Amino acid sequence: MALIKSVRGFTPEFGENCWLAENATVIGDVVMGKNCTVWYNAVVRGDVHQIRIGDDSNIQDGAIIHGTYQKSGTYIGSRVSIAHNAVVHGCTIHDNVLIGMSAIVMDNAVIHSGAVIAAGAVVLAGTIVEANSIYAGMPAKKIKDTGPEMLEVIERTAKNYPMYAQWFKK
Repeated sequence: MALIKSVRGFTPEFGENCWLAENATVIGDVVMGKNCTVWYNAVVRGDVHQIRIGDDSNIQDGAIIHGTYQKSGTYIGSRVSIAHNAVVHGCTIHDNVLIGMSAIVMDNAVIHSGAVIAAGAVVLAGTIVEANSIYAGMPAKKIKDTGPEMLEVIERTAKNYPMYAQWFKK
């Protein structure tokens, strides 16, 4: 069973049909929409600021979601995929976004809809990522627009994770 912990008077809230891996951790001021998944060794730690996650989003293995005390909450839209070992910290991620494996998104960055943050990219604090674009590198810079194929990958990834979770419910 996942570790779900209250802190500072806040208890995580989950929409219907969410699934959390047995060793996922969700703490404090976290509100998740429906059909979300939090995978193995992922941590969603709403102890110092609020975390809000829309519908059909997935937090994959080893990812860390956190904020900055009294400064930056974390706001994740719907149909967002946070890939393995990514760090999402005190930022805003709009709907239909893919954050790649081991990417880092820092405080007060804004990732607009249809964007992809490439694996290993570092989005510096305060960076505004354009809609329908791909950012890569350290620091992350726009490398190109997302074409129809990449937009389909964003959509397919978000749709597949609730299906994968069903395999673990049996």
